[in-house]
Amino acid sequence: MTAAATAPVAGETWLRTEDGTRLAVSVLAPLARGSARRPVVVLAHGWGGSRRIWGPVTDRLLRRGFPVVSYDLRGHGSSTVGAAGVTAAAMAADLAAVVRHAGGAPLVVGHSGGGFAALAMAAVPGPGVRPVGLVLVASAAYDQDTTEKEARMMGAPLFSWALRRPGLGRTLLNQMTGTSLAPRLREVNRQVFAGTAPEVRAACFRSSRGMDLRAALAGARLPAAVLTGGADRVVRPELGRDLAATLPDAEFTPLDGAGHVLPLEHPDAVAESVTRTAARVTAGTPGAGTP
Repeated sequence: MTAAATAPVAGETWLRTEDGTRLAVSVLAPLARGSARRPVVVLAHGWGGSRRIWGPVTDRLLRRGFPVVSYDLRGHGSSTVGAAGVTAAAMAADLAAVVRHAGGAPLVVGHSGGGFAALAMAAVPGPGVRPVGLVLVASAAYDQDTTEKEARMMGAPLFSWALRRPGLGRTLLNQMTGTSLAPRLREVNRQVFAGTAPEVRAACFRSSRGMDLRAALAGARLPAAVLTGGADRVVRPELGRDLAATLPDAEFTPLDGAGHVLPLEHPDAVAESVTRTAARVTAGTPGAGTP
């Protein structure tokens, strides 16, 4: 079993990638320390979001004793876009750079498009990249062929204008979430989505066309967990079940009635999956399989 990573020094920093992208990275030290050493957790958010989406999950992980590293995807939040643009390969390479910064062997948690990057990185890790576990949140390994019409809508001026209006923007994004999400968290979701440049949103949704990582993931033999919202209208729930069946050592957790933004909707469930996966990493035991 690969040894867990040692967390870098806590604080805010910038990572510069080979193509000139500047990634905004946060490193947070745990608030509680138990007898067992917790692995570093790297959090990769979804398209149109930012590391702010992880706030409720980060709080829970820090209180459970996990060091946490989060970052803004290229073109999101405070991160820039380099010469390579917003592509699937570039986003996977960015995550690999963050993993190396986090010590090379963290537990990686990816939400939605951040999960696509985590899966691509795990399939072909590269030098200095040895994730000890994966938690995939509302994500998939294939069937993300967004049409050009849908991609253009994400970058359309009218859509962006509507997102900047709080009431209208929350209404537009209601389909992303389940019914139980608190109004203040719906507003967080709107703010981060509205804060992403329209051309970045459109490029993200183009980047997954033709993606099929199932064959490559057959050799990804590391503890994994997959969480899926039963009412997810962005990444269909059955794709989460397929992902758990594809990974050699994955647990599957369906969340009835939940939508797509599980880091805000069900932070306790996400934190619990991270904790269980970390325990499996420490014990070196296989997962429970897919029900």
